[in-house]
Amino acid sequence: MRTLVCFLALVLTAFGGVAASDVIRIGVVGPMTAMQGQHHWHGAVMAAEEINQAGGIVAGERSYTIELIQVDSNEMVSVTDAVSAVERVVGRVHFLVGGFRTEAVMAMTEVAVEHGVPFLIAGAAADALLAGRVDADYDEYKYLFRVAPVRSSDLAKLSILLLIDVVQRFREDLGIAVPRVAVVAERLEWADPLVRQVEQLIAAPPPQGLGAEWVGTWRPSARAESVSSELTAVERADAHIIYTALSGPVGVPFGRDWGRLEVPAAAVGINVEAQSDKWLDATGGFGAYAATADIYAREVAVTERAIPFVEGFIDRVGELPLYTAATYDGLYILKAAVERAGTLAVDAVVGALEETDHVGTIGRMVFDEKHDLIWGPQYVTGLGVQWLDGEALAFWPKNWRPDPVNLPDFEFGYPGAVPYQIPPWVLEHWAPEND
Repeated sequence: MRTLVCFLALVLTAFGGVAASDVIRIGVVGPMTAMQGQHHWHGAVMAAEEINQAGGIVAGERSYTIELIQVDSNEMVSVTDAVSAVERVVGRVHFLVGGFRTEAVMAMTEVAVEHGVPFLIAGAAADALLAGRVDADYDEYKYLFRVAPVRSSDLAKLSILLLIDVVQRFREDLGIAVPRVAVVAERLEWADPLVRQVEQLIAAPPPQGLGAEWVGTWRPSARAESVSSELTAVERADAHIIYTALSGPVGVPFGRDWGRLEVPAAAVGINVEAQSDKWLDATGGFGAYAATADIYAREVAVTERAIPFVEGFIDRVGELPLYTAATYDGLYILKAAVERAGTLAVDAVVGALEETDHVGTIGRMVFDEKHDLIWGPQYVTGLGVQWLDGEALAFWPKNWRPDPVNLPDFEFGYPGAVPYQIPPWVLEHWAPEND
């Protein structure tokens, strides 16, 4: 039978005379056979090593070293396995970080709150993981926080801003005033509200909407091995752009089939598989020019910590971090909260977590009343990245005007962002002389 929990404890060497008994145990929860869980682990290990080497966590008159326990949730396959994994470890840890698949994280967090163990989610986006729980029943759910990604409703804003950027490129570069947009989203709960919102906004007139045309929505399985039939239908619908909402393994066959068939529609939105450095190899090279929401990119100074973290992760792991590697920031947020609280008493740590104002690798991280990150300029925005010249390069935000009505002269962007490029076969297909 598959091992549900890998009690692989990483007891990192502590400095400054930390006693062996003075340990803070943190369970790192994720699908450890998949890259999403592996990056949960790598991000946490990097932070734990740095913190321990700098003297650990000092709370009051005591110093603690961090011990990580790897918890293989198998959550992409089985919610039952995920719950069992957390149940096996929850009595041994002070904190939990990680979690990826919304349906599984919802169940895992119920185990955490039952035992009064703070859980910093670092992978699942659904609003409902916190909204309607923390705000509606604070005493029960106060232990839950999210460090990555931003909640689905904010992720929708981000992905729609990327879509707007691509729509504008079609208008400016090809003279297509009303681009036709198709939606391809996996059949999972987190994507449902996103799909509904995007469908409404595509055809709505500016400034509330995109002023484009919605031509249909296709919902493949998150584990589909081919998306060629859906993409053939998209091409028949004469779509100029495909908006994607893909977090599971289906992202790879989508990218492979899209490029192999040279579907004459630009792909942009959310594709977690396209955040990986293995993307081009995984798609047989056909994933070039795909664009996705992300939080990490090479040589983009989101904060002063971003580039050193990304470069350090690549040196260590050999690939660009996925957003699930934000467990790195999660551990630093926990460290600061415990030190502010001066104790490991859970209520005191929860109160200190609510006071978080942390400059992390993904932006300035501040929690709202639902324990979600505040999204927007000067906080956490996320990035839009596109595969150009063999690398995932950030194209958004570059010249973003968050409030063109009230602040028409205010533009926001990160150093290192480059312009978005329409895929060459799409550009050729829709060039005016080919109409």
